[in-house]
Amino acid sequence: MITVHHLENSRSQRILWLLEELGLEYEIERYQRDRETMLAPPALRAIHPLGKSPVVTDGAHTVAESGAIIEYLVERHGRGRLRPSPETDDYLQYRYWLHYAEGSAMPPLLLRLIFARIESGPMPFFARPIARAIAGKVRTAFIDPQIALHLDFQEAELARHEWFAGDEFTAADIQMSFPLEAAAARGGFGPQRPRLTAFLERIQARAAYQRALERGGPYSLLS
Repeated sequence: MITVHHLENSRSQRILWLLEELGLEYEIERYQRDRETMLAPPALRAIHPLGKSPVVTDGAHTVAESGAIIEYLVERHGRGRLRPSPETDDYLQYRYWLHYAEGSAMPPLLLRLIFARIESGPMPFFARPIARAIAGKVRTAFIDPQIALHLDFQEAELARHEWFAGDEFTAADIQMSFPLEAAAARGGFGPQRPRLTAFLERIQARAAYQRALERGGPYSLLS
């Protein structure tokens, strides 16, 4: 039996969605974030030494990292579904987006979250103006332009075809859901990126996506 070690409001939500799309049976082991640090609880380290989610156990196998989990589940249990044929050009795009989502799209979004916390977090009164000035400068001079660059790139790619790896929905679209939902939650796309907005509307309307939300519980990235 496949078990998803599911941390609330995290990347593991898209693993539940993948399993629903594949129609596979699975169990959920739930974990709550620390309310002060918002980090995963130490109990996850009993499953994987880094103590991060998502982690999937499948018999004797323990698989971590979203992209690796998606590849494992699609290749081991997918029966050819949710990926292009390996000999096609679409398959190259499929693999690219599987890795791009965490390797390129997520880092500037994570930096924006970290620097926003620096700007708003508690600190000695005499340090607050300096910290906020530095954080604001980094955000406006580097982080925000990087996010805009990536969103423009993604918008342009969706002008070429309906889904990230071509004309068919694949697991690459599931992988891309988290950075796009994070970007939408942290400022949105604006009217100049209608295809990204339409992409989120399409995926969130899918029956399997809705079933995953029902099983996974509240997902605040949607708010």
